[in-house]
Amino acid sequence: MFSVSNRDLFNKGSRRGIFAENEHPTLSIGNVSYKKRRAAALGNAAPTAEKSGTVGVEALAVRAHLHEIVEKRLLSALFQPIVDLHSGRIFGFEGLIRGPSDSPLHAPVSLFRAAQLNQLSVEVEHLCRRVVLERYAELALPGKLFLNVSPECLIQHGARSGETLAYMARIGIEPEQVIIELTESQPTYDYDLLRKAVEHYRNMGFSIAMDDLGEGFSGLRLWSELRPEYVKIDMHFVQGIPNDPVKLQFVRSIQEIAEKSDCLVIAEGIETQAELVQIHNLNIAYGQGYHIARPNPAPTTTLPAEVAKTLGGKKAQRDPDDDKHPTAAKLLRKVTSVTPETPNEVVYEIFNEDPEIHALPVVDGGRPVGLINRYKLIDGFTRPFRRELYGKKPCAKFMDPAPLVVEKDISIQELSNRIVEAETHHLSNGFIITDNGQYLGLGTGHDLVREITDMQINAARYANPLTLLPGNVPIDEHIERLLQSHSRFCVCYCDLDHFKPFNDVYGYHRGDEVIQLTAKVLSGFCDPTQDFIGHVGGDDFIILFQSADWESRCQNILTMFGECILNFFSNEDRERGGYVTEDRQGKKVFHPLTSLSLGVVKVEPGQFRSLHQVAAAAAEAKKQAKKIPGNALFVERREG
Repeated sequence: MFSVSNRDLFNKGSRRGIFAENEHPTLSIGNVSYKKRRAAALGNAAPTAEKSGTVGVEALAVRAHLHEIVEKRLLSALFQPIVDLHSGRIFGFEGLIRGPSDSPLHAPVSLFRAAQLNQLSVEVEHLCRRVVLERYAELALPGKLFLNVSPECLIQHGARSGETLAYMARIGIEPEQVIIELTESQPTYDYDLLRKAVEHYRNMGFSIAMDDLGEGFSGLRLWSELRPEYVKIDMHFVQGIPNDPVKLQFVRSIQEIAEKSDCLVIAEGIETQAELVQIHNLNIAYGQGYHIARPNPAPTTTLPAEVAKTLGGKKAQRDPDDDKHPTAAKLLRKVTSVTPETPNEVVYEIFNEDPEIHALPVVDGGRPVGLINRYKLIDGFTRPFRRELYGKKPCAKFMDPAPLVVEKDISIQELSNRIVEAETHHLSNGFIITDNGQYLGLGTGHDLVREITDMQINAARYANPLTLLPGNVPIDEHIERLLQSHSRFCVCYCDLDHFKPFNDVYGYHRGDEVIQLTAKVLSGFCDPTQDFIGHVGGDDFIILFQSADWESRCQNILTMFGECILNFFSNEDRERGGYVTEDRQGKKVFHPLTSLSLGVVKVEPGQFRSLHQVAAAAAEAKKQAKKIPGNALFVERREG
C-alpha cells in the first residue's frame, strides 16, 4: 500500500487534485511551460517587493528557489511500511516527499505553502507524484499504492485521467495497484457529483480510500455516500487508546461499521507496543506508525522482532511481557547502515532527516565495523571549516571502531551485565545487534533500561510469589489475545486432588513444595515458543496449548507427576496408597495419594465470544476430570 500523506505531502488548506492534469492551459504532464509561469510570477511580485522591502526580497528568493526545485526535480521520496495486522506481513508503503536539505522548503508544509502562494501547486504536486511513483517502481516495493486526492479536486473540471494512466503504464504500475485516498480540506456538499467521479475511477481499476476518519468535516457522511474499500482512522484516536475508554469505543465502533460495509480499516499513528496490541486485539486490518517502522528512502520489508512477535498470524504469539527470558531481539530497531566509504556529508543528511536516529552503524560486507554518534558528528561539523574539510571524506573519521556488538539471542540480563562492564559511552551510544555476525539493527540504552524496569514491575505485579509463574491478569490477557486473533488452542485446567488433607497431615511447608513440583512438571512439558502456563492460585494452574501434540504432553505430565509425588509420602502411606486423617467428629477418614487432574477444552475460532465463556468451559472440564480416580485427563471435544 502506498500513500502520499496529507500531513507530509500536502498542505491541507491548499491541496489541489493530483489527478487534475490540466488545471492551467499552459501546462501538460510532460512539457510544463515553466519559463512563462516564472516570468509572470516574478513580474507580478515586483511591486510587492518595492512596497514591503525585505519581505518582498525574501518572497522573491523563495519563489526563485521554488522554480529551481520544480525545474531541476530537487525532491526526494521516503517510504513508511504499512503492515497487515492479521498476517504480520508488509502490506505496502506510504510515500512521503521532502524538499532539498538545508533549504527553507525542505519540510512538505513549507514547500506546499510556498507553492500555493506562488500559484505553483499543480506543478509541485505533479512533480511529487512523479518522484514518488518513479522511486516506488525503481525499488519494486510490494503492495498497493495510495495517492491522496481531495474531493474537490477529484471532481474538478478539465481533469484528464488518460495522461495519468499512460504515464503509469510507462513505468510499469497498473491502476489495480493504486488506491485514491480522499482527504477533506473543506466541507463537501455535492455528494452526487463526487459519487459519480468515484465510480468513474473505480471503472478504470482504481480503489477508493478515506483518510483521517474522525478529523474532517463530514467523514461519516462521506463514508456512507462513497462506500470506500478502505478507511483510515485518524491517529488522534489511536494514540493513547490503551488508557482511553472513549477512544477505544470510537475505534471499536468504526471497526463494527467497517465489517458490516465490507470496508477495511487502517489505523494510523501506532507509536507504542501497547497501542499495537490494542489495535490488533480489535481485529483492525492494517496499521502503520513509528512503532512499526519510520519513513526511509530505502524502506525495510521486514518487521521489528517485537512487532512480528505480536502479529504472529493465525497462531497468536505470547505477549513479550510474559516472556521470562527476553533477548536483545526484543530491543531491535531497524536503522539504516552506512559503509566505511560513505561520505560524512551523507551521514550528516541522514541525521538531519530523522532526529530520532542517535547513532548510525557502519557495516562492511554485512558485518558491523563501527558506530557513528549523532552528536559527535554534528558537533564536529559545527566547528569552523570542518564541514568543508571532511564533508566529502569517508565517515570512518567520526566512527567508534570498537562498538558494543551483541547477538540477537543474548538475554536481557546478560546484555545488562555487558553494558555495566563496558565503557560508559556504550550506554549512550547504544549497541549493534547481529544474527550470526550479520548486522540486524541497533538497540539503545534507554530501551534496555525501560525493558529491565518493565520486567521488574511485571514480575512484582503479576507473578505468583510461590512459583513465579504468571498470575490471573496475564492469563486473562493471553486468552483474550488468542480469541481476538481467531487462534486454535486448548485450555488445560490443572488441579491437585486430595491436596487439603495432605496439607493437614504433612504441613503447609511440604504443601508448598508439592505446588512448586507441580509447576516444574507442567512447565517441563510446555513449549515456551507456543504454549503459555500460568498459576491461578493455590493448587490450580492453567496451560494454554498451541502445540499440535498437546495431548501427548498432557499424558507425559500425568506420568511424571505420578512418579515424583511419591517422594512426598512416607513409606507406610505409599504402601497402602493413601493416608488417614480425622474429621471434626473424630472419625478416621482415608484419603488416596495426591493426584493431578487435567480438564481440557479445545477452542476453535469463533467458538467462544468471551474470556468468561472459556473459563466456564475449562472449569467444567476440570470438574469432569476430578471424577476420574487417580491422575486423570478429561478432554471435552465440543462442536461449536
